[in-house]
Amino acid sequence: MEVILLERIARLGQMGDTVRVRDGYARNFLLPQGKALRANKRNLAKFEEQRVQLEARNLERKEEAAAVAAKLDGDTQIMIRSAGETGQLYGSVSKRDIAESLTAAGFNVSRSQVELNNPIKTIGMHNVLIILHPEVEVTVVMNVARSEDEAVRQASGEDLTAPEQDIFEFEEEDEEGEGEDGAVEDDAEAADEEEEIAAE
Repeated sequence: MEVILLERIARLGQMGDTVRVRDGYARNFLLPQGKALRANKRNLAKFEEQRVQLEARNLERKEEAAAVAAKLDGDTQIMIRSAGETGQLYGSVSKRDIAESLTAAGFNVSRSQVELNNPIKTIGMHNVLIILHPEVEVTVVMNVARSEDEAVRQASGEDLTAPEQDIFEFEEEDEEGEGEDGAVEDDAEAADEEEEIAAE
């Protein structure tokens, strides 16, 4: 299906471009969201009549998005989740969770603006792209941790996904044990030698 874009769409085209897209994409997303019109003479004439208003409205939205972007870009959101010792979450952090977290922090962000290919399934610092406007994108950091204390440690650069290493302590204890056993054996040998000398 051919459509006329009413705004810039990433990897598709600019406002006013006539592009060919899959029927399902047009029917389910572009047309209902008001992002495009079916490409025909009537709609093309309609677009040309409204081009000035559409461009003005687009510019206004872009400026609003840029103002939000200035505050939001690089922002860090802490999300507390249950996770195992290796850092695997019992569940995941989805687009909706991220949008709700940002909204609670005072930013008006919808789920559709969160660019996340796969849900977050491990603790750690995760960069997430937020598309505020077709021409305005920002990156926020989701600090996913098991507790506020762990979130602070992660923010300072500590990796909490690696299991704690206790191997060296066990090795030291074993070596100490060997030393004690060795001392007992040495004492026994010395006693045997003394007995042999006394017998002579």
